[in-house]
Amino acid sequence: MKVICQPIDMIAWFEKNGQIHPIKFKLTESHEQQVISIQRVQSVQMETLAGNPMYVFDCQSNINGLQRVYQLKYEVKTCKWFLYKM
Repeated sequence: MKVICQPIDMIAWFEKNGQIHPIKFKLTESHEQQVISIQRVQSVQMETLAGNPMYVFDCQSNINGLQRVYQLKYEVKTCKWFLYKM
């Protein structure tokens, strides 16, 4: 997977206990916007990067007719989402 680290717009839902469920996100490539529905979350991990806690989601979706595996990150302190690897 290639490191991208691109900020994205995300739709997700949060449970009362704090568990996060990403639903879909908007990806902008070459001035084209594409909405990608997350079909499967393979794993969720918590990591700390430069003292900033982040949730790391390993996901899978059908993108342009191909099954792709990618990594999303949610920055807890700033509430920002990133497409980290694809």
